[in-house]
Amino acid sequence: MTQLGFYYDMTICTGCKTCQIACNDKNDLGVNTLFREVQRFDGGAFPEPWFYHLSLGCNHCEKPLCMANCPQGAIAKDENGLVVQDHDKCIGCKTCMMSCPYGAPDYLEEEKKCGKCDGCKELLAAGEEPACVAACLMRALKFGDVEELRKQYGGTADITVLPASSETNPSLVLNPDPHAVTA
Repeated sequence: MTQLGFYYDMTICTGCKTCQIACNDKNDLGVNTLFREVQRFDGGAFPEPWFYHLSLGCNHCEKPLCMANCPQGAIAKDENGLVVQDHDKCIGCKTCMMSCPYGAPDYLEEEKKCGKCDGCKELLAAGEEPACVAACLMRALKFGDVEELRKQYGGTADITVLPASSETNPSLVLNPDPHAVTA
């Protein structure tokens, strides 16, 4: 089975949040709802301060805790390894939100249900890239077979601001900023 996932190059991301905005636009999300979020981390001190950005959506984990813990069976893995939600089955209990160590699912207040990144399944079916990847001005995001991404870019999914990847085995490949590994 193919396992699709994301590659993210932290060393070239400017933190512009275009990926976040494109995701919100494509999914018609409200202002306070995010399926992809760009965060900024700061450290150091004068004269050598540092910062880096992290753009994170659903990592389409090999062992997704959101799926394992959903009491309605509303979350499943599809034929491409994407972790997808059957929105009709969701009862809005937020168990997926509490289970995901990456904070990927979000609560849709108007619907009283949860939602999450599905890798832009319908765009992929049309031969297009996910909205976040297509919108990235610096081309810091890529999407594809995670094993191919690992072969092409190397990298890791382990950085100090994320939980250890061994529990869920996220389909995420990072080119980490050096401060994200040591801070």
